[in-house]
Amino acid sequence: MGTSYANIFFGQSCGQKTMAASNSSDGTGTVPLLLGVTDNGKENNTRASQVGRWWNKVLDMEEAKHQLLFSLPMILTNLFYYLITLVSVMLVGHLGELQLAGATLANSWFSVTGVAVMVGLSGALETLCGQGFGAKEYQMLGIYLQASCIISLIFSVIISIIWFYTEPILVLLHQSHDIARTAALYMKFLVPGLFAYSMMQNMLRFLQTQSVVMPLVVLSALPMLLHIGIAYALVQWSSLSFKGAPIAASVSLWISMLLLGLYVMYAKKFKHTWQGFSMHSFHHVFTNLKLALPSAAMVCLEYWVFEVMVFLAGLMPDSQITTSLIAICANTEFIAYMITYGLSAAASTRVSNELGAGNPEQAKKAMNVTLKLSLLLGVIFVLALGFGHNIWIQLFSDSSKIKEEFASITPLLAISILIDAVQGVLSGVARGCGWQHLAAYVNLATFYLIGLPISCLLGFKTNLQYKGLWIGLICGMFCQAVTLFFFIRRAKWTKLELSGDKNKDQPLVV
Repeated sequence: MGTSYANIFFGQSCGQKTMAASNSSDGTGTVPLLLGVTDNGKENNTRASQVGRWWNKVLDMEEAKHQLLFSLPMILTNLFYYLITLVSVMLVGHLGELQLAGATLANSWFSVTGVAVMVGLSGALETLCGQGFGAKEYQMLGIYLQASCIISLIFSVIISIIWFYTEPILVLLHQSHDIARTAALYMKFLVPGLFAYSMMQNMLRFLQTQSVVMPLVVLSALPMLLHIGIAYALVQWSSLSFKGAPIAASVSLWISMLLLGLYVMYAKKFKHTWQGFSMHSFHHVFTNLKLALPSAAMVCLEYWVFEVMVFLAGLMPDSQITTSLIAICANTEFIAYMITYGLSAAASTRVSNELGAGNPEQAKKAMNVTLKLSLLLGVIFVLALGFGHNIWIQLFSDSSKIKEEFASITPLLAISILIDAVQGVLSGVARGCGWQHLAAYVNLATFYLIGLPISCLLGFKTNLQYKGLWIGLICGMFCQAVTLFFFIRRAKWTKLELSGDKNKDQPLVV
């Protein structure tokens, strides 16, 4: 779901001031409430001060405020980019059932083979750029960005070749020939968008690790709004019709990428971290790849398990109902994870920046705050789902059978959302520390050696059916969260050796 982040820059120096404040903090709390000057107010002010100190023991409010200010723009940014491809599918749905089925399947294929891989590959920058920024090796951030873009470009070519064989692959996976053919046509016109998406993800990580997140809301909302007009015009008003939807998505993704690229190259605040294109970036491709590959594996292994769950649901009796229920649960989990993702980004950035600056204790304190915030927001989401599940399910289906069954699986869904709130933050910490390889092994073991076997056993050998599938997933998620938590607590938190080039220029201190 995952697949995957601090203080916020409002200007060139604001982020550095915030970081300096964080680094110098002893982590014990914020400044006490102002004390009164009269004898009559001393008792009330003392009590207020004690309450303030008690709250700070529970949650560092200053750190929590910074992380929330970081997380909200990241949540909105990812939502806007997600809506670009979703709007295209929604418009195609008005052309007919076959077009909707083909576009939906294509969008799922795009997510599984494109989005998951590219988001995972860009995760290397959360370590490299995050710790490099904390260590004040500012000129290296642009080098790492270019190296990551080279890797993403290579993988985009490989994935594009796979996409040209979409139809036979989908038929091999027992999909309808007509739907597979329609999905393959859709994918063909999404190929240009894949290249833009891969570059865009790298630039997002480059900006995120410098805590530049507020401008991303505007830079993502603008192409999303433009996309609505472009997609509607191409689908409804032009002869392209069905083809217009993926073409519009590709155009809008390129607009998004170009906007981010122009911002990185010409904004004055990046004059130290972006110093133009350099052939030196090729020397760091292998360094980046050592983190990018396990990072991609880490994201894909977690992301694909939900697709496997939907596939398993389709093998059950009354597959139309079970597939719909598991798909609805997976989509609900994804929406809940969008909140966790913002906090995961905050955890990754804060941890990597502090480790780069040589402050492991501050990094641990930041992680503790993020975990508490994520759990709190997870509880709020679960309560809203618990009281409003009847309203929520109506957005997906009018079937009384599906509504009844969804009500019975809601408690299990609530448990998985709360576990996801914890593991999402822990995965962000792992990326910030450069432990992607460990997280990849953990995801492989917990989801595929523990979770899925339990899902198959309970789903097909007991009367639990689709509930058994989700219980198995919960077991895998729980083992994943516990394993990551245990390792992160026991591991030695140190700055990763970012470069083997001992003759590189001295870090530039701003």
